[in-house]
Amino acid sequence: MKKFQFLFIFLFSIALQAKNQPNIMVFLVDDMGVMDTSVAFLTDSKGNPKRYPLNKFYRTPSMERLSKQGVRFNQFYAMSVCSPSRISLLTGQNAARHGATNWINPSSNNRGKFGPQEWNWKGLKKGEVTLPGVLAQEGYRTIHVGKAHLGPKGSEGEEPLNVGFEENVGGAAFGAPGSYYGKAGYGALTKRRSHAVPHLKQYHGSETFLTEALTLEAKKRVAQSVKDGKPFFLHFAHYAVHAPFHSDPRFAKNYEKSGKPKNAQAFATLIEGMDKSLGDMLDCFEELGVAENTLVIFLGDNGSDAPLGHQHEVACAAPLRGKKGAHYEGGMRVPFIASWAKRNDDLAAQKALAIPAGVIQPQVASVEDIFPTLLKAFG
Repeated sequence: MKKFQFLFIFLFSIALQAKNQPNIMVFLVDDMGVMDTSVAFLTDSKGNPKRYPLNKFYRTPSMERLSKQGVRFNQFYAMSVCSPSRISLLTGQNAARHGATNWINPSSNNRGKFGPQEWNWKGLKKGEVTLPGVLAQEGYRTIHVGKAHLGPKGSEGEEPLNVGFEENVGGAAFGAPGSYYGKAGYGALTKRRSHAVPHLKQYHGSETFLTEALTLEAKKRVAQSVKDGKPFFLHFAHYAVHAPFHSDPRFAKNYEKSGKPKNAQAFATLIEGMDKSLGDMLDCFEELGVAENTLVIFLGDNGSDAPLGHQHEVACAAPLRGKKGAHYEGGMRVPFIASWAKRNDDLAAQKALAIPAGVIQPQVASVEDIFPTLLKAFG
């Protein structure tokens, strides 16, 4: 499980010793399982990528672009729900250690009658060692954009600025957005005001879809960091593709003749919108002249929640069984890609960190491996 991780750490250490501080973007997608993409993560008996019907349904050209120039894992695991995975990513701790072993209800303690005594409803707290906190000490500008869901309302974990980030756009206590639509103020102009995505007032009343608004804000902050001459750590955590399954009108026509239910079509538009965001960020890095010095980590936070079939069936993650919230492969196996935003094998930094192109890595890894890997590399 750890062999490839240690190789990764060793190569990153060489880059650090050369006083190289590559930019980092962790691109975290909510409720995206390993089959919610046109990229084939699963393999046949010979280790070659094998496409299944779901890979033909979804459209993710930017993920295809990233996977061709980097390495993807076909046995990468997260927890089966979001908050535990998100806290593990930022702390490097397994959920059993940090105690947030379930999703965090933003308004009331959801330990339950028979829940663990060590249940950590409050989530992350000030003073805890976190990846953004350590990278900030090393001179990185640490930016959070999108969903946080690291602690309930009124807790220290509610605000990403309390746990190591220097900038926060959109991060709050809840996991599901009030709305994906700018016309609805992302929930602020609806009955779901308690789930209104913050810091996006300038888009209220517009046609700007939530995924696009967050992308525009991420690009602004990256551009400012580059202008200021500071390396950046961008934790870009989309609300997509979490429910409610609001159709992204930019992509709706692509699925009208799919034969899938309307809500599954809407889910697919959220996937494609997320993928466009990824491509926009890769293009942004290139336009700013930093693509060859920017590491991209792409992953999901738990298994698929696509509205196809029952939680315990072979359906939304077929050929895997289960979905989000279930401890089957379909509930915990997520996509993972590591790549430079743009390959340049002649660049010193990329020679030091020679990520293979188009390789599928069969070894097991998990979300808590990201913290020690990046910390060893840049901390």
